[in-house]
Amino acid sequence: MSTNAVRSLWAEPRAPRPPRRVWRDWALVALLLPTGIIEGLYRDDVVWRPVALFLTVCSVLVLPWRRTHPLGMLALAFGAAIVGTIAGLIGGVPSIGLYTMVAVVLLPYSLVRWGSGREIGIGLAICLVALVLGLAAEYTGIGDAVGAGIFLFSPATLGAAVRYWATSRLRELDKMRLRERAQLARELHDTVAHHVSAIAIRAQAGRVVAASHPEAAMDALAVIEAEASRTLAEMRIMVGSLREDEAAALAPQRGVADLERLARSVGDRPRVELELSGDLADLGPAVGAAIYRIAQESITNAVRHARHATRIDVRVVGEADRVRLTVRDDGEAASTARNPEGYGLVGMTERATLLGGSFDAGPGSDRGWTVEAVLPRAGVAR
Repeated sequence: MSTNAVRSLWAEPRAPRPPRRVWRDWALVALLLPTGIIEGLYRDDVVWRPVALFLTVCSVLVLPWRRTHPLGMLALAFGAAIVGTIAGLIGGVPSIGLYTMVAVVLLPYSLVRWGSGREIGIGLAICLVALVLGLAAEYTGIGDAVGAGIFLFSPATLGAAVRYWATSRLRELDKMRLRERAQLARELHDTVAHHVSAIAIRAQAGRVVAASHPEAAMDALAVIEAEASRTLAEMRIMVGSLREDEAAALAPQRGVADLERLARSVGDRPRVELELSGDLADLGPAVGAAIYRIAQESITNAVRHARHATRIDVRVVGEADRVRLTVRDDGEAASTARNPEGYGLVGMTERATLLGGSFDAGPGSDRGWTVEAVLPRAGVAR
């Protein structure tokens, strides 16, 4: 990793919260605990057998909590090992540990993977103390000393790499969500701005013809014009900050009516079959745009990833209070799976959620891939 990446890791308060406890850790305990007890009871060269068994049990039992309390579990396991090593040095015993205690190498990984910068510093210092004392108790040469250090701290390096990758992934997902929100904000702005501009024009026209009407009507029209103009100005400022100096798009907003042109633009391989049914006349502009964008992304994914697909079915159904979009392809079931962490799926999910709807994508019941989005007709931005 680069120097900046290491600095970012050190400055980060704590990595995203991991699962509290996972079955793999408990399975590891179920495997190592009886193994360590058997080793402690039946190995002939074990000295201070009760102490060795105690250290091994401590090293194994902390594993289920290594994700949620990485520093605490590392301090318990390595602290017990340090006390045992010191006792061995005082008593003239070279080593009282068991082979099963090798499971403690998981703790430096967990520390760097999920701990805060301060916790990482403290935990690595504890590991270094344990390493130095262990070498003092059993020093067999510089080569073995270097190998022991690499063996102990390699998991920490791996934890740092995994943490950096996971953090980068989360940042990319956040950027994708922000881009989708900005796009939705632009579409909402372009739609509302059109209606507000019409209000302002009507208000101006009302002022022209209101000379023969009561003064109250004149004042009301002036208020309408002022409020409409102020709302339009504030909305432009708000969306302009979201766009980050991006010029406003002049092209009209796409909607359900543009799906036929979208289907024709794909070509014959695979062929896109479009079916529109139900009441689709009074959809909210943002909802219509979302249906188009989700269908466009789904068709693009099918063309790119659905191997041997010959047909893509796009169906839009207008119901009483919602509209349903379904996109299916007939590609090979084993090869059509999309990346569940792909940014396209994240963007479609974000768009549907922001409008108060739902989104689901996954393998079809028999073959291919199915995408389904359900949105309220009017669209409720969250």
